[in-house]
Amino acid sequence: MRSKLKQIGLVFVGLVAGVMLSLNFSAIAQKKSAVGPLPIEELRSFADVFSAIKQGYVEPVEDKQLIVHAISGMLANLDPHSAYLDADAFKDLQVSTQGEFGGLGIEVGMEDGLVKVVSPIEDTPAYRAGVKSGDLIFKIDDTPVKGLTLNDAVKKMRGKPKTSIKLTILRKGETKPLEITIQRDIIKVQSVKSKMIEPGYGYLRVTQFQEESAPDVVKHLDKLFKADAGKKDAGLKGLVLDLRNDPGGLLHGAIGVSAAFLPANSVVVTTDGRIEDAKRKYLATSEDYLRSDSREDYIKKLPEAARTVPLIVLVNGGSASASEIVAGALQDHKRAIVMGTQTFGKGSVQTVLPLPSKTAIKLTTARYYTPNGHSIQAKGITPDIIVEETANGGSRERVREADLDRHLINDKEGEKAAAPKKEKSDKTAKPSEKGKEDSHSAPFEPASANDYQLTQAVNLLKALNVIKK
Repeated sequence: MRSKLKQIGLVFVGLVAGVMLSLNFSAIAQKKSAVGPLPIEELRSFADVFSAIKQGYVEPVEDKQLIVHAISGMLANLDPHSAYLDADAFKDLQVSTQGEFGGLGIEVGMEDGLVKVVSPIEDTPAYRAGVKSGDLIFKIDDTPVKGLTLNDAVKKMRGKPKTSIKLTILRKGETKPLEITIQRDIIKVQSVKSKMIEPGYGYLRVTQFQEESAPDVVKHLDKLFKADAGKKDAGLKGLVLDLRNDPGGLLHGAIGVSAAFLPANSVVVTTDGRIEDAKRKYLATSEDYLRSDSREDYIKKLPEAARTVPLIVLVNGGSASASEIVAGALQDHKRAIVMGTQTFGKGSVQTVLPLPSKTAIKLTTARYYTPNGHSIQAKGITPDIIVEETANGGSRERVREADLDRHLINDKEGEKAAAPKKEKSDKTAKPSEKGKEDSHSAPFEPASANDYQLTQAVNLLKALNVIKK
């Protein structure tokens, strides 16, 4: 038995070594740099485990399944954002960046074997049902999440529109699990919204950075400036750019939105990684925000006053990745005042690498930095003016990058960069009352009558106009 296992193991070591050598040569040809010698002893151990499973596991397991699980494990143990994407997940990722996909409408990660909600997406079934950032999903219908990969869990949450699913979640502050029933739907995310708050003051919200988000921002800016043109004392006196609960998205979308407010050729973000392709400086130029040379430059249609109108950017703990790039760029160039609470702190770049099998891997390849060289990783953007979500100084607790297992450290400041845990500032509310309010109140509606942070942003814009006069 042992000799047979050894023979299979040696054959498998040869197979894996051959594959890795071919990958090495391919990488050398493309990047002109060797990956290094193969870890033969570690490959031998891997082959021994593979052989033991093939020979001795209680039920037969297909080779493909074992290999896929091994690849998934390699990536999942690097950091919270690297992952293996099977054919369905890869297709869903491609579709979601276009602004339409099937599901519940939540951004998720994995923590301690459970699915952790990073952020519910606005105007989706999960958002309307009351799913919140930081919720831990430990059962999907009657299936425990423990033991599932993130991809497996996401597959179970997907399904035909108009079918129901029951999530059993753990929520901080609750003494027992909550059961939330959600009806699946086609998720069509309108990533850009705008309106006039009052004469002279506009509101522009980006909920996610998709393929058309930056062109849509230009269209909405044009609409806002035209809406105010025929009024008495015409001219937009101030604008609020709302990036709260924006989980990020496409990098070129963030560059395009930044370019709508910054002078041409301004540095928006820089990236740095181990390979040359990861060392980049992205500018507010069409070369960096357009995906194709054949595409029309939408920034040319931008109202001229958009680059000078007084601007406040609203952020919170749900503002991550691409939204942090925009906030950091506008803050460093002193183009806007950033207001709200500390952002999520996702300062890493993921590259999607397609594989021949119509699958892909999502691999963290670089860290990104604001124009002044600050790393946001595990720290986030610190607002110029801290404004909590309510008038009594309270804000909802949210999971942040620094809370995730295996998160990358901030290479500029190390672990000390992690945003401090927020202390409760509302000493007067009874814990039971606060817990009840947090658990059962309706989802927060940005730009509604009770949006305290937006009210403070508009008040500041008015004050700035008074000072100018």
